[in-house]
Amino acid sequence: MALKSTVYKAAVNLADMDRNVYLDQSLTLAQHPSETDERMMLRILAWSLNATEGLEFTKGLCVDDEPEVWKKNYSDEIELWIELGCPDEKWLRKASARSKEVILYTYGDNAAPIWWQQNKSKLARFENLQVWNIQDTAIEQLAGLIARTMQIQVTIQDGTAWFSCGEQSVEVRPERWN
Repeated sequence: MALKSTVYKAAVNLADMDRNVYLDQSLTLAQHPSETDERMMLRILAWSLNATEGLEFTKGLCVDDEPEVWKKNYSDEIELWIELGCPDEKWLRKASARSKEVILYTYGDNAAPIWWQQNKSKLARFENLQVWNIQDTAIEQLAGLIARTMQIQVTIQDGTAWFSCGEQSVEVRPERWN
């Protein structure tokens, strides 16, 4: 019998002082059986760092031709494509062709720097691509906040995100690679 996804609910109160975005949003996330807690929380981080009206989670791991998070306009054109991990150059080429803006959040303190050194010259031609790296320690700390129902306060200022859930708090400083 196939394993089912685990559903998580997150009430996010976001104050992004860098972009002047302030909102309260209820998020529902389905964690695929093969997805780790760290990766699921990275999806919430990516959503938070780019929060805007219409930004939504996709089917993710279950669908081959969708990003983790995207924003579409009323004409069903993809305005923002957010991806996680260390995808191959062909996947990012496809994303860059289909979307006005592509943001990639890499992770894996051992693998991501090697991946970046091997791919940065190839990816330089994609003018609509941003690559950011998230340190493993920050992702592990975010995973410590996980609960089936979460009340998350997110404050973003000067490129740093602070996540608070109950008594716990995590500071995340994404590092821009391009």
